[in-house]
Amino acid sequence: MDSGHLQSTYNKLQLLRRMLVSREGDRREGVLLRQSKGWFHVGAMGHEALAVLAEILRKDDYLFGYYRERPLVLARGVTNKELALAYFAKRNSSSGGRQMPGHHSDRSLNIWSVPTPTGSVVLPACGAAWAMQLQGKDTISVAMIGDAATREGEFFEALCFAAQMQLPVVFMVQDNRYGISTCTETMNPFRMQMVGEGIDVVHLDARHPDRVLDAAAPAFDRARRGEGPSVLMCDLDRLCDHTSSDDQRVYRSVEEITAMHDRDPIDVVAKELIESGELTPAGWDEMKAEVVAEVDRDYQEAQQAPDPRAEELTDHLLAPVIDPGPVPLEGGRDWRIVDAVNAIFKYQLDNDERTMFFGQDIEDPKGGVFGLTKGLSTAHPSRVVNSPLAEATIVGAACGMASYGMRPVFEIQFVDFVGPAWNQLSQNLATLRWRTVSDWNCPAVFYMPYGAYLPGGSIWHSQANESLFAHTPGLRVVLPSTPEDAAALMWTALHAEDPTIFLIPKHRFRKPFPVAPGEVPAVPFGKAAIRREGTDATIVTWGNCVEQATEAAELLAAEISVEVIDLRSLVPWDRALVGQSLEKTGRLIIVQEDNESCSFGQKIISDMVSDPGSWDTFMSPPQLVSRGDVHIGFNPIYEYAALPSTEQVIDAVRLTMEE
Repeated sequence: MDSGHLQSTYNKLQLLRRMLVSREGDRREGVLLRQSKGWFHVGAMGHEALAVLAEILRKDDYLFGYYRERPLVLARGVTNKELALAYFAKRNSSSGGRQMPGHHSDRSLNIWSVPTPTGSVVLPACGAAWAMQLQGKDTISVAMIGDAATREGEFFEALCFAAQMQLPVVFMVQDNRYGISTCTETMNPFRMQMVGEGIDVVHLDARHPDRVLDAAAPAFDRARRGEGPSVLMCDLDRLCDHTSSDDQRVYRSVEEITAMHDRDPIDVVAKELIESGELTPAGWDEMKAEVVAEVDRDYQEAQQAPDPRAEELTDHLLAPVIDPGPVPLEGGRDWRIVDAVNAIFKYQLDNDERTMFFGQDIEDPKGGVFGLTKGLSTAHPSRVVNSPLAEATIVGAACGMASYGMRPVFEIQFVDFVGPAWNQLSQNLATLRWRTVSDWNCPAVFYMPYGAYLPGGSIWHSQANESLFAHTPGLRVVLPSTPEDAAALMWTALHAEDPTIFLIPKHRFRKPFPVAPGEVPAVPFGKAAIRREGTDATIVTWGNCVEQATEAAELLAAEISVEVIDLRSLVPWDRALVGQSLEKTGRLIIVQEDNESCSFGQKIISDMVSDPGSWDTFMSPPQLVSRGDVHIGFNPIYEYAALPSTEQVIDAVRLTMEE
């Protein structure tokens, strides 16, 4: 059945009831909050006509909403009881009590989990739409956003990406002219006529469901036919305060508020149905009474439902990782990191149609600025694609694509450039599993060339900032230092069900290392390697600094027996192996390339000295050899002055030997 037919036959009485259930739920939550039963409320009053979109959304379409989607999610199939459970933050709500009310999510209905940072759903919506396009589906992705959030940079990135790729996505801007208390009349890019070239923009009065369908039905159909994205600018009213923490009477006039209520969409539709004879005044009163009783019952039952359990707080941060089996890497020969990673990429693309690569300059003939993707786009042109210079697009698209069921393996050209993607990385990917109690997940790998010890990089091509990622719950962070480990950890990451940050030390990219003959085993997350055994002191390190650590151990061999541990994985890290080594040596030195303050090296020292079990093993204070809190300059003199040296490692080891 096409959208035009649905448009002419939808049941307005049924829609009116759904709109009324949404309104009564909003009203009830406001009452409960004033009774100190609950903590927060965000309303959708005035946005109810958008519920009609459920008439033209198919079950296999995806909805990326924002926090005023109550009417639409009810129409799509979420029950009022489920919304009541979310209001009370109950254990069996969609977020398990981890999200505010209004942050809807339902995997079975393809309603993607709403994040609070406004506008951050549009890039994941594009990622899901791209996955649909790649699979030849005629499904669509619908992204909802408030008018104030149209000034977010990610919104412009999403428009550009959708237009460039002709994605089956429809952006619906709910324009109620306010971002909390700030009037957006002079800020909205559509009112400023700053958006419109290359993408269909339709302005509509979205206070009536008929007008919503008149605009949405053709836009949805265009997207299904592969004719690209649209933007629907939906004029409507926010009849309530921004949230329960707001009072719009402070910044809106009585006349403005009165005028809005005079065009209340529920009153307008009810009046039309009464005038047409489809609804009597008595029937309208009866419907309202039924809805009040139904909503009251739902909220009373929800209030009695079980609360979350404190001991479950850390559940659903990450899923267990299965052993993926032997690594498809030939043993008995020398490998370089760049070649070993490329070999795993080739195998993965050849054997898993879900795998997708996206990044700046990764297509042939360039094959990535370091050659990591050489030959991949020639073999798989539709699944190895150059990205725009837009890191938020890279990470946001991966988020939506992975949520849809694909396996994105996306490149950030240098770890230094991750900043523009930080919102998507920390607010969406890292939180998705936890905030939906594993209803949604994001199996994506982001590989990033990392670090210095390679003169000429300067400030923005030399950063070692692993602590940023390690600080963010919900991300795994790995940092291999050998080709074998790079291949083995990448193989493990490709089989994980959560996002992995894969940092590759540039200084060691092209150094050949032997790989033992025979089968190459996978390396699990959180398993360190002993690079050199010793009995007097323990050096713990990772990445480029494995080189300085092993050199120092070799130079000290005649006087001090130094054990060198390469962590390989920072989140999780192998505390057990470090503890075992410390029991043997009694002395700990951490060597890292990142700067000192709030670093991962400081975390290791803090963990070890704060644990009574390991504190008693220390024979001297632990030492941290690190870059200071300073940037790396372009001249190699500056670079090597900033970075840990072999001599500094030797001095630190000797210092720990002074009892």
